[in-house]
Amino acid sequence: MNGSSGIGARNPLTGYLAVMTVDLPKGAFEPGPTWWYWLAGRPALDLVNTRRERWRRDVDCLTSDGDVVAWLIRTGVLAEPAPAPAGLLRAARELREAIDAASCACVAGAAPAPEPLALIDEWLAYAGGRPQLRPGPDGLPVLGERAPSDSPRRALGMVALDAAQLLGTPAERARIRICASETCSARFYDRSPAGRRRWCSMELCGNVEKARRHRARGAAGATERIT
Repeated sequence: MNGSSGIGARNPLTGYLAVMTVDLPKGAFEPGPTWWYWLAGRPALDLVNTRRERWRRDVDCLTSDGDVVAWLIRTGVLAEPAPAPAGLLRAARELREAIDAASCACVAGAAPAPEPLALIDEWLAYAGGRPQLRPGPDGLPVLGERAPSDSPRRALGMVALDAAQLLGTPAERARIRICASETCSARFYDRSPAGRRRWCSMELCGNVEKARRHRARGAAGATERIT
């Protein structure tokens, strides 16, 4: 991603308004929640994008178990703050890289390796329904199902489920993209009707590329006039 400003956009899945940081600072900085952004259109790919600038500085913006809980809340798959189980950061990073490895293979037209698919599959156990016994309005016990966002591990399981639906459905798998900008590594889901979207955001990387091409044409025209 390019530039230095922030832009507000509504996540098409969760409906919340998120500030998407356009670029990381050039000097030293503290990675973390400030640099999260939601351009992918799918929770699974938003998780992949918490590791930014894979092509350059390779910055991990998940730095603690608390970061993972906060990210799950911001994404909309965890309803409210909950205690982070031990090893949550490591688990989230492993799931993230498995999703990315499988996604990149699909973008390249290749079959993903079995290992990342197996790891994503393991997380699906957390996404399943769980019964809950609680008092009803009259105080009598009611047997129902727990909310799908009642714990960080279950919330990560829901992200894994989104990844499984994305990777395991041919029509959805065909719309996984990596931003075409030379200075961006964002992964995203192409929701355009024609399925030909090239940029993670037309307002950001798309406009930067248009400006670059305009400058290149101007420079070429100036050279022709001189010669």
